[in-house]
Formats: sequence, structure tokens, C-alpha cells
Amino acid sequence: MSVRQLSLSPSAARQNIVWDPLKVAPPRISSPQRKPLAAARGCASFAASKRDSLKLPKFSARSLVLHPRNDIVVFFQHYTPSLRCCSSSAVLSNSASSAVALAESASTMVAEVIDGTAIAKSIRQALNEEISQTQTINPLFKPSLTIVQVGNRPDSSTYVRMKLKAAQEANIICTLKNFPDSITEVELLSEISALNDDPSVHGVLVQLPVPDHISEIKVTNAVAPEKDVDGFGPLNVGELAKRGGSPLFVPCTPKGVMVLLDSAGVELSGKNVVVLGRSDIVGSPVSYLLRNADATVTVCHSRTKGLEEYLKEADVVVSAIGKAEFVKGDWLKPGVVVIDVGTNYIPDATKKSGQRLVGDVDFESAAKVASKITPVPGGVGPMTVAMLLQNVVDAAKRYYTAQAKRHITPLPLNVLEKVPSDFEISRAQKPKHIRDMAHEIGITDSELELYGPHKAKVQLHLLDRLSHRKNGKYVLVTGITPTPLGEGKSTTTVGVVQALGAHLGKIAFANVRQPSMGPTFGIKGGAAGGGYSQVIPMDEFNMHLTGDIHAISAATNLLAAAIDTRMFHESSQKDGPLYKRLVPSKRGVRQFSPVMLRRLKKLGIDKTNPNELTPAEASKFARLDIDPETITWRRVVDCNDRHLRTITIGQGAAEKGHSRVTGFDITVASECMAVLALSNSLSDMRERLGRMVVASSKAGDPITCDDIGCGGALTALMKDAIKPNLMQTLEGTPVFVHAGPFANISIGANSVLADKMALKLAGTEPGEDEAEKSGYVVTEAGFDFTMGGERFFNIKCRSSGLVPDVVVIVATVRALKLHGGGPDVTPGVALPEVYRKEDVELLRKGCANLAKHISNAKQYGLPVVVAINQFETDTAAEIAVIREEALKAGADDAILSNHWAEGGKGAVKLAEGVIKAANKVEDKEFKLLYDVDKTVEEKLNIIAREMYGAAGVELSDLAREKVETYTRQGFGKLPICVAKTQYSLSHDPALKGVPTGFTVPIRDVRASVGAGYLYALAAEIMTIPGLPTHSGFMDVEVSEDGEIEGLF
Repeated sequence: MSVRQLSLSPSAARQNIVWDPLKVAPPRISSPQRKPLAAARGCASFAASKRDSLKLPKFSARSLVLHPRNDIVVFFQHYTPSLRCCSSSAVLSNSASSAVALAESASTMVAEVIDGTAIAKSIRQALNEEISQTQTINPLFKPSLTIVQVGNRPDSSTYVRMKLKAAQEANIICTLKNFPDSITEVELLSEISALNDDPSVHGVLVQLPVPDHISEIKVTNAVAPEKDVDGFGPLNVGELAKRGGSPLFVPCTPKGVMVLLDSAGVELSGKNVVVLGRSDIVGSPVSYLLRNADATVTVCHSRTKGLEEYLKEADVVVSAIGKAEFVKGDWLKPGVVVIDVGTNYIPDATKKSGQRLVGDVDFESAAKVASKITPVPGGVGPMTVAMLLQNVVDAAKRYYTAQAKRHITPLPLNVLEKVPSDFEISRAQKPKHIRDMAHEIGITDSELELYGPHKAKVQLHLLDRLSHRKNGKYVLVTGITPTPLGEGKSTTTVGVVQALGAHLGKIAFANVRQPSMGPTFGIKGGAAGGGYSQVIPMDEFNMHLTGDIHAISAATNLLAAAIDTRMFHESSQKDGPLYKRLVPSKRGVRQFSPVMLRRLKKLGIDKTNPNELTPAEASKFARLDIDPETITWRRVVDCNDRHLRTITIGQGAAEKGHSRVTGFDITVASECMAVLALSNSLSDMRERLGRMVVASSKAGDPITCDDIGCGGALTALMKDAIKPNLMQTLEGTPVFVHAGPFANISIGANSVLADKMALKLAGTEPGEDEAEKSGYVVTEAGFDFTMGGERFFNIKCRSSGLVPDVVVIVATVRALKLHGGGPDVTPGVALPEVYRKEDVELLRKGCANLAKHISNAKQYGLPVVVAINQFETDTAAEIAVIREEALKAGADDAILSNHWAEGGKGAVKLAEGVIKAANKVEDKEFKLLYDVDKTVEEKLNIIAREMYGAAGVELSDLAREKVETYTRQGFGKLPICVAKTQYSLSHDPALKGVPTGFTVPIRDVRASVGAGYLYALAAEIMTIPGLPTHSGFMDVEVSEDGEIEGLF
């Protein structure tokens, strides 16, 4: 008897093999040499001769038992005279009797049986161990497969159960989504699309076949390439067919064939290989793999002539033709390796089912000729499932590796010595496609909503996917008290991010506000930065963007219309008819809408059936009794228009004399914009919109948006606006543009959600080195630190729970000279000579303003870096003075930056200083300026004294009355926003430098209850600007090819 060594993986070969016939009596098997072979449970003994006896070691089989009640493993032990080795061969059989039959024919069988069951089991065990080890480093590593099955075909269900069981053994999450036969193709494609969009699913497998009314090609092609673990999609098949191609996944059965050949030690290079069958599932892909292994491959099929001649020349035969026992042993070349992929059933009366499974190859005759052969079952079949699981794990590793290895590919920047206009620079740079930008920073396609090639919205569920990450570093850019020309906060924000991302290899985001179109077409211009530090395309940035401001306009104006309409109807109807019309019968049923149930709860009425309210309860519910004199809600438009500041509405005859004086604000001054900026989620935005106070009743009770019945509708109008907008800088680094609350009366900062999203995208995965891998989110606060920075901390940070790691204060020689006593600076007028020549003493005197801002920032317990925004007229001596005075005032560093003229390259040293300060551990102890439990007046005094240097505040009679009203209504514990001039630390724009001892007059106090703050007016604040004589719109044209020209 000649039996070859069984092919096992190295780990499997070291395991023992156990004969376990499950209480079936062990057969006695004799070889021609009359050497008896006995098999017994747990051990095997072999009598070499009458005088020699050898006790063999215990072996345990590492094999998948496909039919636990019937399958057994028969081992033929071969003894060598040296007594140094004992080789074994294993055959899977469905019954003890067939095992005996195989054993009886062992004397003529020379082929080594390649045990796919054992190899597959070793692969599953290895995957289990790999997953467990990876989870010790990253507990979130959970490879997941979803199987899509349509109908309940018995054979498909059997295969699915095998996959579910195998996945469980491998520690892989496997979910079955079973749909009825009646599902339409469109519905199934939609389900697959949803799985493609689910980041927790790493592999999607469509169990074939599907019903006739569904195209197999369409549904398999619908699986995303990165989740196509079956390897059937066009991308994977196409890449596999290319020489040197790089498929993400190799189809499971062909991959299993290659692993079996490798495990059996078959060298393919230079061998003649015949593949029987040319299907897309096995034949064609396995031929590609064999060709890539340098074999000479011949693919034969049903039309091939002289098939036996090809087989006689083959060193390896892979059969996948679906014909039972088609290939005979006498067709084969002696010593051939046979891989039988066929699965065919033939009649067998001895089987309970009346049939048994066989391959394409006649095993009995082929085994007498072949050197190695796979059995059916127990050969390729188990390997197909094992390779599927391997592909799932590979998909998960690829996903997590991509998330951990995010990298920004910068755009080259052609910097000219003479800096062109902002618009010319923007137009000269070709942006990346925004999808490519998203992929670089780890945003999936399912999280991205494209608005053309250069901007997109990002869905909020990204925050759920990345909730495990530690946040990146958070950088706040503010400034000194500015001149009317501005000191370059936005430009600095963009420049630092370009330096971090394009020159220092960091994941870095610029988070900026969306500009109003009022200034765009007025006099101020855009807000995209400037020079070689810009957000691009600047025309799309400054005009419409994705329509968020228009959504806010619609929401604000809907509420305004609802307020006036409610007063109109209440004034013209009695309680009964009013209530009946508010809660009408629809198809014979009256019911309260969700927003009405909110009002009932507020009123303490616990009834939900409209017909059960008493007349008094119905009146209380229906009649708001708004006091027109207390209405604070105004209509808005995103345009500068001085003639809308004060208007009279209700002049038409149909309004029956219900007129009142009101006015318009610019859209960004709407509380809806502030709510958008400060919301932490969609549900949070819904609650904030609902509790916005729009007026008081005649009894002095606050009237909210939900009382009017508009909270849900406003949320619907703004549900897309809440998603941050993704754009990019000139050097291809990411930018979130989201929200733009009016800095004069609000926080003047971008949205909380954009910051949270960017901090997670720039954050670190478990096990990563935070100092090395952490990215940066750079955002800005409107005006100077005393206004913008104070509001950022005490309102925005209080709402978001986020804390910056470092504060950057932007300073310019020009502004500091102004605070040192220089003449006024006027837009559109040439700068006086003192600003264009060196004057160190004037500058040093003005540095007191910088010192005050540094001191203010240090009160919050954070490091401070001064960014000296360079202009071409600045001298080295002047720069040295600013640095000296900044360090003396307590700044961690003061660094010159020339990002306007050089882009990111000019801000590298500043970015390095920001990195150093952000990673500083000592002397960091964040604290807010005041406790919200203090009274409104106490909070106002703290802000005025600590931030402005004032002696205190003085409330007007109107302001004091408002404070008392808001306190009585329960709003006294809200944080405070002080609306004042940005051109002085004080309330008086004429007081430059660092004035002290003054009193801040508070003229009025208003409530933004939904946004979450009160705002006190310390100056006459214009909430809708006017247009100048020569407005920006006069220069704008559109070329014949649709390009906008003349902006800025």
C-alpha cells in the first residue's frame, strides 16, 4: 500500500487526528501485504508483523464536518522500517460503509487527498485569532458581513446556514437579510444601496440565484466595490482580468482553489494547466489567477474539440463544468493534480435523500492516476466559505486602515511676486473634485451630498460613526481691536490651515462662517480670505453656496407670517369657532398635531382628544392673545436694503385695518441663524426653534414658536441646512463653511456641528499616538477677542462642551499704530503716511491694546500665540517690537506670518508655533468668565470690567424693564452677548488703545431664547445695512460660458 502525506496547513499538521466513527464499529481493513489495520475511537494501532507492534500517537482532525451525524474520517497509517515517521491520509465520507469501501480500494489509490475541510477550519481559527488580537488594540474592529437572500430555496438556505455558522466560528458578525420572492428589483437595489451606505457593514453578499424577475447582473453589480466580498462586481472582475491588476477582492471559489494548490505544495510556474469551464464565477477568474501564477493556461468548454488530448497534457486540472463524474481517470496524465470544483447530485438508493453529492471528476478512477486530488464534498466547497470570510476580514482591515491613514494631497500653488486680485488667484487655481477631498479626510460616499464638483454637504451620522475617536486639536483665531479695513483673521485662519495641511503633513480644517450676500454686493466684499490664503471657488463660496441662508430666510419669514396671521384670526373669531378651525376634523376624525401636543403640555392640559377639552381649556389653548407692542420677530432678506429697516404691514383692504410697524433684518441676523450655529444635533435644533420667544401675551407670558405652531415646519425647512458644507483652500486642504450668525448681535462664529465633525475627522483612533497623529481644526470668532473670543467661550463653548487648545490673536502694525494715536483709517481712502513708514514709538504705545487682548485670553486658562500678519510696508524693527511686547504681556509666542503673499509656505513658522502651544500640557486650566446663575446685571458687569476695562454698566429704564421681564419669564440664567462697536474696547468707537474707568450704557436687552442667550445693546446696532453709491453689484457680469466676473 502506498499512501502519500496528507496536505495540511503548518498549524493543522501539528494537530492530532482522531478516528471518531460516532459509535460505528471500526472496520478491519487489510492491505495486499496482509498487514492488518485497525481503527478505534481515540487511537489507532498498527501491527507491522507478528513480532512488531507500534502504538501510534493520538491524532485529532482539524476538519469541518459537513454532516455531523454521518461523516467520518478514515485514516490509512503507513509504517516505515525506520520507525521515524508515520504518515497519514484522510478521506471524508458520508457513512461508515462508504468509508470501508474507500478503504478496501486503498491498495490501488495513489493520490494524496487535499483536505479542504481541514484547511478551511484552520483558516477560520486563524481569522478568529487575528480578530481577537486586533480587538485588544482596537475594540471597534468588528468585521461584519450581510447576506442578502431573496426567497427561501432549500439549497440557498442550506448554503446561508453554512456561512452563518462558519462566520460565527471565525468571530465575524454575519447578518441575514431575507426578502420575499415578491420583492421588486428596484426595492432590492434600494436595500443593497442602504447596505453600501452603512459603514458598520464591511461585506455584502447576494445569495444566488435570485428570482427570474430580478437581474443577477444588476444586483451583484450594485454592491459597492469595497464591499463586494464575493468578488463578482465589474471592478473586481475587471481588475482580476488585467495583467498586474489590483482587485479589491478575488472571487471566493477561485481564491480557494489557489489556496488549496499552495497548501498542497503545487508549484504552478511553467506548468500546463487545463481549466474546464469558462463561467464568470469560477472558470474565467481561476484562469486569470493561474495565469498570474505563471502557469500556461488552457480554458476548455463544451465546444472544445479534442478535450481528452488537452487533459492528457495537463499537469494540473481544475474542473468546473457541472457534469457529474464527467472526467475519467484514463483521460488524465499520471501524476496530475486534480482540483474538482463540481457539485452534482446523482441517484443513490442507500441515501435517505435518494441522492449523493459528487464532483465533475470520477474520483475512484482519477485517484489511481493523480498525485493529488480534492474530494467532493470536503475539497473546494469549505474553502469557498473560508475565502469569503477572509475577504470580509480584509474588507474590514482595509476600511479601518483607510480611516487611520488619512492624508491630504496638497494642490501646487503658483505664487506670483506681484499678488493678483483675490478673484484672479481663485480663478487661476483648479480645485480638486470635492469627492476626492472627502475621501482624503475619511468621509464616505454615503455621508457626502454633492452640490456640484466643488462643494458638498456632510451628513450628521458621520458623528455617530466616529464617536469613538479622540478629538483633534482645536484652535481659535481672534484679533486685536481692528481698523475698519480688518486685520486678516479669515486670511490667517486659511493660511495656517494651508501650512498645517499642505506643508506640515497634518490633517487640518479651516472652519469658517458662510458670508451673507449683502456685503458681497455692497461694499465690504467677500469673506473667503485673501491673497494666496483663500477658500475656493470664491464665487461659489460668496454666492448661494448650498442654499442654507435661503432656507433660514424661508423659515424666518414663515414664522413672521404665522404671527401676524394668528393675531388676525384671533381678532376676528370667537373662542369656539377659532378652536374648531385650529383643530379641524379630517375624514371625520379630529386630532392634535405633534406641535399642538407640546402646547397642551406647556399649559398643563393632559388630554389628547380634542373633543374632551372643556370650553375654558379650548380657549386657553387656542387664544395666544399676543401683545403687538412686544413682537420682536422681524422678516428677513439676504440683501442690503436700507428702505426695509422700518415698514408698515397690513395695508391691504383684506387685512381689515390690522396694520403695524415692523421692519426687516438681514437674514444672518435672524435667530434661526444663531440656532443653526449653536445646535448640537437635528433634535436639538428642533427644540431650540420651538422655544424661540417671538413676543409676549397681554398677560406678560412668553409666546414661543411652538405656541404659534411653527417649530416642526421651521425644522423641516432647515433640515438640510444643518448639514455642514465642505469646500477647500487654494492648496487643497479641507474647509467647513457653515452658519454665519451676525457678529454684531450674535456669536459671530461658525457652527458647533461643523467644529464637532472636523474635530472627529482630525482626531485619533484608539491606539494611535495622539501627539503624532492628531490633526487640527482652526476656526475664528468675529471682531476682536474681547467681543468674538468672549462670546465664543461663554456662549458657544458653554453650549458645545468643546474647549480650544490654543488661542491665536492676529495683530497688524497698522492697527497697533492706530491704537497708539495714529490718524483714523477710512475704507477707500489712501492710508496716511504714518502707516506706511516706520514709527516704532507709536507702535509700541499701541501694543497696549494687544497686551489687553492677551490678558483677556489668558483669563480663560489657555495658551496664546500672536500672529503678526505681515504687510509689505512693515519693517523688521516694528516686527521685533510687537514680538517683544507680546511676550512681555504673557503670550506663548509671537510669530510673523506672510500667508497673504506666500500662501501656506508663509505661515509654516506660525503653524509650528500653534502645534507647540496646542500640545502644551502645563498651565492649561480652562475656565469660563462667569457663572450663569448670577443675575443679568451681575453678568453684564463682569464682562464690562474684565473684558472691556470699564468701571461697570448702566442700564436704561427700558433695559431694566426687559431684564425684569425676562427674569420673571425664566430666562435670567442665560449667558449674555453684548452688542457694541468693534472699533474700541469700550462702547465708544472714538476711544482707541486701552481706555479705562468708563461706564457702558445698556440701552436695551433682547432675548434669543432658542439660541440660548440674552443680548444687550450698548450701541445703536444696524441689523440691515444699506447700499453705497457705487455698490459691488455694479462690477459683476457673467461671461458667455457662464463664468462670473467682477467679484472683488
